[in-house]
Amino acid sequence: MKWEAVDRSVKSHYSFCMVILTNLILGAVALFHFYFLILEMFLWTKPQGLRVFRQSLEKAQSSKVLAANQGLYNGFLAVGLLWGVFHPNAEFALQIKIFFLLCVVVAGVYGAYSVSKRILYVQAAPAFVGLVLLFLFR
Repeated sequence: MKWEAVDRSVKSHYSFCMVILTNLILGAVALFHFYFLILEMFLWTKPQGLRVFRQSLEKAQSSKVLAANQGLYNGFLAVGLLWGVFHPNAEFALQIKIFFLLCVVVAGVYGAYSVSKRILYVQAAPAFVGLVLLFLFR
């Protein structure tokens, strides 16, 4: 009987640690998307933005408005992920996390298809890892 209580305690501690790890990964995905927001909305035509997106100043200037719009959407994704991480109702928080992670994965896959394969690794892969962890440790 005593060992069953210890076993439950270890499992509970393990589950708690995995939830923390999962939320840290979701937080990292959110931070990436805040960074994308800054790059696309404010640094698109600056040297850092030109270097990250590997484009000329002329091309960046002609697509500046589209990039800012894209950056705004990345900000929405980041806020949505943080909403899920900090929501007090665990069941609803799980639904929020799944929805926004799926949005990130779909955007990353489409970006990899239409713009650059790098997007698959930078955007979609971390979100996919977050989804897998959510389903394993919920």
